[in-house]
Amino acid sequence: MAAPPKGEPQRIEHPLPPVVYPDARVLLLGTMPSPKSREFGFHYGHPQNRFWRVLAGLWGEDVPPTVQGKRDLCRRRHVAIDDTLLACAIIGASDASIRDPVPNDLSRVLGVAPGIRAVFCTGGTAARMYRRYVEPLVGMPCVQLPSTSPANARWRLEDLLVAYACVREAADGE
Repeated sequence: MAAPPKGEPQRIEHPLPPVVYPDARVLLLGTMPSPKSREFGFHYGHPQNRFWRVLAGLWGEDVPPTVQGKRDLCRRRHVAIDDTLLACAIIGASDASIRDPVPNDLSRVLGVAPGIRAVFCTGGTAARMYRRYVEPLVGMPCVQLPSTSPANARWRLEDLLVAYACVREAADGE
């Protein structure tokens, strides 16, 4: 079991806009952007996070090196990205330390992309927060996927690709 996070919780307001296009078919939700993602200014910005390797790998593509390339990958593959929380108190990037969560208003994503037919949460905390706070508002269940975070080292990239194959199936389905 991991050691408890050190430090005092910080109140964080979600600083990143969603990645969404009108023809998105799937929505991938994290919990809250990590300090590295907030510093980078884009979703899954920690260099050791495997999210972009997994997403590109689902379609046999190279990982885009730029934010615009990552946006283009999402657009081509009908993927929207956001987070389950709009605000919370958190210590660093520790989802386990989250207190006083405020759910994200996903109408800003669902209003742009009314064809979203599947919601996937990237980790257990994202799924729990979604089921408790967001699902009652939007009425769409989520599928819990393993976290791509470097803290989830027991999952190899190959295993993550297998687990995330359902994202490709939902996004590619007509």
